[in-house]
Amino acid sequence: MAELTHLESKLAEVLGLAQAAQETTEKVGKLVDDEGIRTTLAQMKEEASETERRCTEIVEELDGKKTAVQEKARETRTEAREMMHTYLSDGVDGLDGLEFMIMAEAGELGHVEIVGAMNEQVDDLRIQELVDWALPIQQQHVARTREAALTLASRENANEPAG
Repeated sequence: MAELTHLESKLAEVLGLAQAAQETTEKVGKLVDDEGIRTTLAQMKEEASETERRCTEIVEELDGKKTAVQEKARETRTEAREMMHTYLSDGVDGLDGLEFMIMAEAGELGHVEIVGAMNEQVDDLRIQELVDWALPIQQQHVARTREAALTLASRENANEPAG
């Protein structure tokens, strides 16, 4: 299998995290009763799908490295999925799901920022277009997930015993 550059490896991680994010938003959406938050999660899922599509377009053009990038993306998706299943085991609620998503979305944002910083050295227009598109979306995801978690937390009865 072809050896990946650091930038290609990080691009693969962005791809894998976008794939995992689609599953996470769906799972957390099932844990939340608030329709507004569900709508937000559905939109985030669509945006993660679009991120996946845009990454895949770039990967398709990587001569001789497509398979290696896809394998790295699968590894990242699997690791993220395992973390989700560990964190969101039986008995969790919507707030637990959003707490996990705060961490996951921050990780996705960081990866996009890292790809952007690495791309400054090679100045790949396709990757820069991806970063320019994905960065504000990931910043919104972090903010929206945090807001949703705080909304649910403010509704919790602080004097009741936890689950």
